[in-house]
Amino acid sequence: MKLLFSEQNSDYEHYQFPYAIWAVPEEGEPPADIFDAGFLPSSRQLDRFYLCRQVRVNLTKFKPSSENRRILRKGAGIAAALVPRERYDYTPERRQFFKTYADIKFGKDVMTFERLDALFAAPIISHLLVFTDTATGREVGAATLYLEGRALALYYYAFYDLNYYARNLGMFMMTSAVTLFAGRGVQHLYLGTCYSRTALYKTQFGGAEFFNGFRWSDDLDELKFIIRRDKKELTQHLLETGEYREKFYKADLGKIADASAFRVKLK
Repeated sequence: MKLLFSEQNSDYEHYQFPYAIWAVPEEGEPPADIFDAGFLPSSRQLDRFYLCRQVRVNLTKFKPSSENRRILRKGAGIAAALVPRERYDYTPERRQFFKTYADIKFGKDVMTFERLDALFAAPIISHLLVFTDTATGREVGAATLYLEGRALALYYYAFYDLNYYARNLGMFMMTSAVTLFAGRGVQHLYLGTCYSRTALYKTQFGGAEFFNGFRWSDDLDELKFIIRRDKKELTQHLLETGEYREKFYKADLGKIADASAFRVKLK
């Protein structure tokens, strides 16, 4: 991959000069390698990625917890089917269902019909996980996915019937995906970013880990520390923060550097 560093707002008084870091795949490079380095797609064409604090589940370590089993029991009678995108009929009825959900969850026309159509035509969707209420035969939800062999699954947008709120349908769908892909021998399931406490639900699976900027960490106390820190007025970068380095890395910058996923040789 090639890296691009795009400047964001600077704070010269405190010597903070942030950059957004993009990864551009080189010819023949599989997206799985870029995901593994901590990046998520910023283009639906999978031709540009961004480095971020994201969560994935190492499915080789996943075992259903009592909470996971409780969620699955609440969804009893709802069946899941994995459907390749080319076999999925993107009907006007489904299109309207997705749009109605998006308007309620994200805000009116945050996701326009044009944006929705572009999503379903893009390489970032290779499959859908379709959920059906077996009692009525009615489709009640669909999760869009990008799959790459057994290397990874990306759980992208999920759309579902909000009338099933009492049955925790949204969480049932995600838990079903974790269980399904663990059973199929997939290595990692990527669940998106985690920048607030409200996103911590993504970490309720055994094997959950997050990218902290230099490595994948399974220390969820570290993640919660960073989220709490985000709410404060900051005058230092994370790795400049003595409390963080002492609490999680014994104040050893060398240990942090050794753990880094990045090795760069300049031409």
